[in-house]
This record gives sequence, structure tokens and C-alpha cells, in this order.
Amino acid sequence: QVQLVESGGRLVQAGGSLRLSCKLSGGTFSRHTMGWFRQAPGKEREFVAAITWSFSSTYYADSVKGRFTISRDNAKNTVYLQMNSLKPEDTAVYYCAQKWRTGPVWFADEYAYWGQGTQVTVSS
Repeated sequence: QVQLVESGGRLVQAGGSLRLSCKLSGGTFSRHTMGWFRQAPGKEREFVAAITWSFSSTYYADSVKGRFTISRDNAKNTVYLQMNSLKPEDTAVYYCAQKWRTGPVWFADEYAYWGQGTQVTVSS
């Protein structure tokens, strides 16, 4: 059974940095695109970033481009999200997910497995 466990979320001041981690167990990590999504209170879940398994191509939402960096370590079954220059509007629960379908990386329905989420709160 595939399990994804996120960690690293906490309260941070605006302008600060955080690195989120997401470890997969019980499944195949290296052959799937991995993504990060987030959901703020009262809002829909939105795409943040994704990284493919081959050549590690990366994709970012416009709102985080230039501030966030996604990476993966296939040997550790772990995907990371380095978040710099954090803003209060980045406050959300952050979820990692494993993509199984062949559609666009920014569609949540393309992902079959999800973690439980980790809270990131950015104070102004």
C-alpha cells in the first residue's frame, strides 16, 4: 500500500524559508511524476510544483516560480519543496502526491496517491 508522508511545515515569518519533505513507502517511487499542491482555508486545492521521474523536468505555478524549488532523491524515495521568500499568501496545507495518469501535471485528478498534508503558516 502506497503511503506518502509530508514533513517540514511550521510557522515562519514572511521572507523566511522552509523545506518540505515527502517520503513514499509501499510503492514505486522512481517511475512517477511527483507533485506538490496546497489548499488554503476556504479555497480549492491548487497546483504548486511537479517533477518528472525521467530527466527531472520541473513545473511551477506562476505564483511560486522563482521562489520555490522542487527536487527528488529517487534513492531515498523522497521529494522536496524548498520554499524561499515566503509570503503570507503561501499559508496553506501542503500536500505531496504521486501522478499515475498521463494528463497535465497541474491537474489534481492525475494523481492517484496523496499524503495527509503539512501546515505551512507565514506570518506578516
